[in-house]
Amino acid sequence: MKLIEHLVAGKAWRGKSERTADIINPALGKSIGKVRLATKEDVDAVLEVARKAQPKWAATPPAKRAAVMFAFRDLLNKHMDELAQTLSEEHGKTIPDAKGEIARGIEVIEFACGIPHLLKGEFSEQVASQIDSFSIRQPVGVVAGITPFNFPAMVPLWMYPIALACGNAFVLKPSERDPSVPVRVGQLLQEAGLPEGVFSVVNGDKEAVDALLDSPHVDAVSFVGSTAIGHYIYSRGTAAGKRVQALCGAKNHLIVLPDADMDKAVDALIGSAFGSAGERCMAISVAVPVGEDTADRLVAALKPRIEALKVAACSDPNSDMGPVISRQSLDRILSYIDQGLEKGAKLIVDGRSVKVSGHEDGYFIGGCLFDRVTTDMSIYKEEIFGPVLAVVRAKDYEEALQMVNDHEYGNGTAIFTRDGDAARDFTMRVKIGMVGVNVPIPVPVAYFSFGGWKRSLFGDHSIHGMEGVRFNTRLKTITTRWPSGIKEGAVFNFHSGHDTKA
Repeated sequence: MKLIEHLVAGKAWRGKSERTADIINPALGKSIGKVRLATKEDVDAVLEVARKAQPKWAATPPAKRAAVMFAFRDLLNKHMDELAQTLSEEHGKTIPDAKGEIARGIEVIEFACGIPHLLKGEFSEQVASQIDSFSIRQPVGVVAGITPFNFPAMVPLWMYPIALACGNAFVLKPSERDPSVPVRVGQLLQEAGLPEGVFSVVNGDKEAVDALLDSPHVDAVSFVGSTAIGHYIYSRGTAAGKRVQALCGAKNHLIVLPDADMDKAVDALIGSAFGSAGERCMAISVAVPVGEDTADRLVAALKPRIEALKVAACSDPNSDMGPVISRQSLDRILSYIDQGLEKGAKLIVDGRSVKVSGHEDGYFIGGCLFDRVTTDMSIYKEEIFGPVLAVVRAKDYEEALQMVNDHEYGNGTAIFTRDGDAARDFTMRVKIGMVGVNVPIPVPVAYFSFGGWKRSLFGDHSIHGMEGVRFNTRLKTITTRWPSGIKEGAVFNFHSGHDTKA
């Protein structure tokens, strides 16, 4: 049985802690290994390594830092199959989902390869007589990343390639539920030529998180996870004087107007609501058809498609959907289904009876479809984080728009329509951070930035893209004045080695 240690200076590091946690294969419902959980002393030791390594890395020319990113990208592509297999075994998502996740992370590495251009500042001459002014962006220092179980490869890769390219050291605290891929990817990063100590992985639970938040050697913290924990991290981190970005929960709506291409809308909902078993912050969990006829057609088209989804372990190449991450998650999802039924919602497709042969102890649930959901129900208001799609019927476009704007979360949304005027009005008026038009999961590409509004984001900066560069650097503006005139006989030494006299 494997034991996952911390990763420091490119090597496995035990630390002093004796505590461990089980790594569970959710398709089997049993432990396949253990991960060591750090103490505060362990975290402090890792941060000391990062603090000492960071200044030399910051002084490394950006082009050389970019070269490490280029090599890192190539290694991830080379090891894609290995990483996807490990990821699926610990998380439960299908192999295609796992490869797609890694590919989205690689896109951010490719963006970070352009760091020499991205760090260029601004210059103005003669802001006053014989005075020039210019700005530069410098690394913040040591950055900590705290990442969730649902994307153990992609979310860390949304953080540290840009942080490292900007000249920071980075300490990653991944989810203890699926830690193998973050550690393995860290080994590949070291193989790509990153200097020792600039990147480390410290595994742990709340004790490790609090140590990172409280340490004076951490300058910035990036987090992705639930809203409750994100608010805690933002509050505690900023109280300690750190720069913090916390990307949090979601309840994403997809509005279907009467003129929408219904086949495409259904395809979109199947992929966005049930892909990765609904365990992603950009999953569509609420469909809002406008008008009773639209709703009837949508529900009728969704029902057979959801019933046809194949639920199986990642080892089955025909699997559409794997298990959820844990027994606790499964029980929570089941409790939400019970709450929806108690409040009068109609369960059109019930996935609770799904059984997977040979995996009877796995955490499997089939796709579920609720109709006649109302906005006062918990299955509408709260993030279920599972394969449950709620249909909330709106009488008109304005009611649908208001529904999205009134929700406490503001992560992502989409509208399906052929009407350009309606689409434009929606994109301008909706109070959401990421918006799709006939695109169900409007996750920005790497050179744009990812982030929601309202209680889906705490902090001033979104993640990756130029917002990522801004978060991982501090702006410095310099104003200079030099004595005017060139003295006769002054000597200028050029790189060619020849002296030129004025």
